[in-house]
Amino acid sequence: MSQLQPVPIADAPEKIAPHYSRVQELFGDSEIPSPFLVYGNVEPFLRDFYMNFKKFVYTDGHLDAKTKAAIALTVAAHGKCEPWKSYFFERCQQLGFTQEQVAEILAVAATNSMYNTFFKFRDLSGSTIFDGMGVGLRANTLAGTSLDAKTVEIIAIVVSNLNACKPCTSAHVTKGKELGLSNEQVLEAIQCAATMLAGVQFLNAAT
Repeated sequence: MSQLQPVPIADAPEKIAPHYSRVQELFGDSEIPSPFLVYGNVEPFLRDFYMNFKKFVYTDGHLDAKTKAAIALTVAAHGKCEPWKSYFFERCQQLGFTQEQVAEILAVAATNSMYNTFFKFRDLSGSTIFDGMGVGLRANTLAGTSLDAKTVEIIAIVVSNLNACKPCTSAHVTKGKELGLSNEQVLEAIQCAATMLAGVQFLNAAT
């Protein structure tokens, strides 16, 4: 049983109704994604999430909306948030990713988590005996998909940050900049991921 019930649009309190109107305007004729109705239980959160979602997740900025959708899907999958995962699985395809590429986004994220687990342990162990330890993990996925190199690196940056792997995050930021990612694009990728993480965590806790 859900901890918090969605706040229906038709029954929205006076302080929530204007925010729903703005959310509906963003999505046009499409139905408002159901998580927004759960966020309607807390007006300040709904307001903050909507503003950040519009700027950092849904619309073009330093990164295009297609790339942001890939980031949002990555975060939703990482957080095991089915409503947002389903929404962005479809949105990625609407914006031009093939179904195969959507699967590749998830595979790249999972493979990067594998590396994060290894390198974070080596970094946290505090022992030099692991410095010379070969990785010994195969990662053909990172170089063998149809995704472009910048998209792969953006996913790697986001996942490495989510997994708090310092050496991986640093290495992928460096590689991303070598591939032509600007500081503004890297920052926006993290802003997109941070926004979605907030939405995922609230929804998971509330339902």
